[in-house]
Amino acid sequence: MHAACGFEWVEGEIASLKRAPSGHAYFQLKDEREEAVLDCVMYKFYAARARRFLSEGARVQLSGRATIYAARGRLQYVAEALRPAGRGALLEALEQLKQRLAAEGLFDPARKRPLPPDPRVVGVVTSRSGAALHDITSVAFRRANVTLVLAAALVQGDEAPRSLVRALDKLERYPGLDVVIIGRGGGSAEDLMAFNDERLVRRVASMQVPVVSAVGHEVDISLTDFAADVRAATPSQAAELVVPDRRSRVRALDDQTRHLGRAMRTRLIEARVEVDRLRTRIGDPRFYLAERQQLLDDARSDLERSLARRIRERRQALERLYRRVLLQHPTAVLSRAHAAMAPLDARLHGAMRAKLAASRGRLSERLTRIEALSPLAVLGRGYAIARDLEGKVITDAAALSEGERVNVRLRQGQFMASVEAREPEKELQGS
Repeated sequence: MHAACGFEWVEGEIASLKRAPSGHAYFQLKDEREEAVLDCVMYKFYAARARRFLSEGARVQLSGRATIYAARGRLQYVAEALRPAGRGALLEALEQLKQRLAAEGLFDPARKRPLPPDPRVVGVVTSRSGAALHDITSVAFRRANVTLVLAAALVQGDEAPRSLVRALDKLERYPGLDVVIIGRGGGSAEDLMAFNDERLVRRVASMQVPVVSAVGHEVDISLTDFAADVRAATPSQAAELVVPDRRSRVRALDDQTRHLGRAMRTRLIEARVEVDRLRTRIGDPRFYLAERQQLLDDARSDLERSLARRIRERRQALERLYRRVLLQHPTAVLSRAHAAMAPLDARLHGAMRAKLAASRGRLSERLTRIEALSPLAVLGRGYAIARDLEGKVITDAAALSEGERVNVRLRQGQFMASVEAREPEKELQGS
């Protein structure tokens, strides 16, 4: 049940923003100068339209009604319209910077490094006169014996980003540095703007040791928180995260020592039981060794017999191969070849003699026939062959002239003759 108190415009900074599953937005509107806080609610149908500017830390102007929420008996402002005021453009630029740095991977959870389990040197970047330094030193020295190295810097104002970056540069050169805490106490959004500076955010992301960001309070979040390896809600919590509690660790070590002692005693008892069981199972080791020696002797005898059999078999195989090699020796091969050739040689000579005799008979017969047909045989009966000087046979005396020389072939030899006269054919036939 609500009681309306009038329609007003109010201006302030959004804090403690919560979006309910119903779609309604609940937040506080802060006035830094008066340190006043007004509870506000923007119902779903209005919050959807104002979603772009409805963000933590935004300075806005609200149009709505101041009402009394009877269920809790408190004043709340029911906002129906929202518009950026004062730092709206600055917040929008800050959101764009956040998205750009996130796209570069500076806020990637995969690059976050774990804190060292037992740091010896802890660097602190904060104001020398602020409450944050007191909170960090009080908690750290109470929890353990560590070395705190302060790099004092401005934590608000235009020169704060450059001062914070120089402090980080100095700390990184400090020998043996294990981890760094950077932060300040709470404040307005304007007071925390130095920790949204791009130069500082990039320097925190590039540190060689893990960085814990402790900027503002639980509801205050800066870009440095996203770039750091670990975010702490307050400087005191940062010291608790970085410096392990000595007393807690001593108690934990004592507990682990007692647990280890009990475990060792239990393990020794179990080992003794196991040794007794094995001793009973094994019995007298001399008999055990004697049995194994007997098995070894049997194995040696089997091996010797097997080896002798293998040698004998190999020797027999070698002898067989040797005999086969002897059979294939060139001398043996030649002897067998000579023995096989002897009858063949005799057969060959007999065949050659028979062939020669038959050939001689056929040759003699053919010579007889040739001699019978040979002109020499005719010449042997008293005839002669006359040729002129050109070697042509003279068959007609009319072809000769007186004084012409002719060659006369007889049965045995030949001679030259000269034509003295030609006789008529009749006279030649009459003779």
